Amino acid sequence: MEVIYFKNAAKALRKMDIPTKERVKARIEGLTQNPPAGDIKPMEGYTNGTLRLRVGDMRIIFRYAVENNENFVYIIDVGYRGDIYK
Repeated sequence: MEVIYFKNAAKALRKMDIPTKERVKARIEGLTQNPPAGDIKPMEGYTNGTLRLRVGDMRIIFRYAVENNENFVYIIDVGYRGDIYK
């Protein structure tokens, strides 16, 4: 399963300090496992299968997709709980 980062998510990861970045990336890698690891819940108000992963005070917004018989995890955004849902 391949992980693809949207522009907002990649930018947020670049701005993080190294320990936080490593923790978030480890949790993102957990999404590629079967079954996915972590505190995952569906996002309310979204019908396209958008999910969120909780990492302490941070949230990772993502969705799964299958294209041409390949599985992908699209990381849409990464941020702190107070800012990510706005």
